Amino acid sequence: MFRRKPFDGVEEVPEGGGLAKSLGLWQLTAIGVGAIIGAGVFSLAGAVARDGAGPAVMFSFLIAGVASAAAAFSYAEFAGLIPRAGSAYTYGYMVLGEIIGWFIGWDLLLEYVAIVSVVAIGISGYFDFFLNGIGLNLPLWMSGAPGTEPEGVADGSYKVNLFAVLLCLGIAFLLTRGMKNAARFETVFVAMKLTIVLVIILVGVFYVDTANYNPFFPGGVAGTMGGAALVFFAVFGYDAMSTAAEESKDAQRHMPKAIIYSLLISMVLYVLASLVLTGMQNYTEIDPTAGFSAAFGAVGLGWLANLIAIGAVLSILTVMFTFMMGATRVWFAMSRDGLLPKWFAKTDAKHSVPVRVTWIAGIVSAVLAGFIDIVSVAELTNIGILSAFIVVCIAVIVLRYKRPDLPRTFRTPGMPVVPIIGVVFSLWLIYFLEWHTWARFGVWLLLGLIIYFAYSYRKSNLNRVGSTAALDSFAAGGTAGPPADAPSAPPAPPAPDEDGPRGDGPPPGSGG
Repeated sequence: MFRRKPFDGVEEVPEGGGLAKSLGLWQLTAIGVGAIIGAGVFSLAGAVARDGAGPAVMFSFLIAGVASAAAAFSYAEFAGLIPRAGSAYTYGYMVLGEIIGWFIGWDLLLEYVAIVSVVAIGISGYFDFFLNGIGLNLPLWMSGAPGTEPEGVADGSYKVNLFAVLLCLGIAFLLTRGMKNAARFETVFVAMKLTIVLVIILVGVFYVDTANYNPFFPGGVAGTMGGAALVFFAVFGYDAMSTAAEESKDAQRHMPKAIIYSLLISMVLYVLASLVLTGMQNYTEIDPTAGFSAAFGAVGLGWLANLIAIGAVLSILTVMFTFMMGATRVWFAMSRDGLLPKWFAKTDAKHSVPVRVTWIAGIVSAVLAGFIDIVSVAELTNIGILSAFIVVCIAVIVLRYKRPDLPRTFRTPGMPVVPIIGVVFSLWLIYFLEWHTWARFGVWLLLGLIIYFAYSYRKSNLNRVGSTAALDSFAAGGTAGPPADAPSAPPAPPAPDEDGPRGDGPPPGSGG
């Protein structure tokens, strides 16, 4: 269970094929910013402020940002060291062992898909606001998930959030068209998003009433920390962006920079935007689904409110893009490693993208977005991502002291204090999540444990060859394969397979 993927050959095209390299530094940064800035500004900031954090929602973002930054440094070190798809899954697999990698990968599959659903629901709120502003009203049956009817609407009127469903399927289609074309879309829409956020800040500051900042901490420390736990998923888009390392033209140089740049840009904008929002309206009056549009409409800037609504719908698509891409790349990496059926790792011959898993992720996220309320889905995302952060922060400490010889293009500062801060903050934020979030997460992990021992353990690529030598060598701080002066050992025979013989596997330490 604790066998590790070797570091030898990590820069080579892995067994089972790789992904096309088409992303430069600023495209990667745009993907990161596109994932971080989205529902957190346009929907979740207002919802968390109204739910009890109040104007202190800016501190909720800052607290989540500190925890996220500590983990971001760890991700940056790994991203420059291991230019492979899979992000935390791959890092955990190579440093802490297969069972840890499996759980993180299995965890991220659910978390990323759930985030896509959260964002789709948030966009649909702005879409409804825009339509209502121009005098159009959608039929009630297609306006939201069952049980989310607002006051004044009869229970049972909502059947499905149809717009959110169509968004999820549309993003899946875009991702199947190839990463180069999809990245162009992402870059253009990120530029549009940043422009809208800057307009919100620069115009909204003239309508701030400082009386709205009193009380600043209506929910006290508990309200602020609870808000931090809820908005945390809005400040870690670099995690999903790092799953695209294999598609970067120069991942070892560009990925660490893109991670740091995207988080820094996003945190500055989050703090300024949340201050403007809670200054324009009392936190008890903020619209939890279309906060900024409602706030500008309330001060007589209806034209700008509609413009923000349109921009939010278009620009938040970038968040869906990044996290759906992340889900498909983790799924692809797990399947290529043999932990899930290799059928899922099949890439399109023309576009070199994993089309099968992309469509599956799109359909699952569409179902969640269409039939579940936004808060329940948002809570589901956070515990898994925090768990991934804990694993990555621990792994970077282990690897620094076990393998100091590995070439690193970025080194986490303040080792081991900074990664430990990431672990502590992540555990602290997990503590503030609701018990039912723990229960859902536990059920998902239990299902993953059953699948691992029923299928993945036997089908793993590392089960095809004897991996004891690689494991012992890693533990001793050497290379992934046997020492050069050791007598060569014959590879272990291939493991039996009910579908027929697998054929000869790669030699130990080859990267397979």
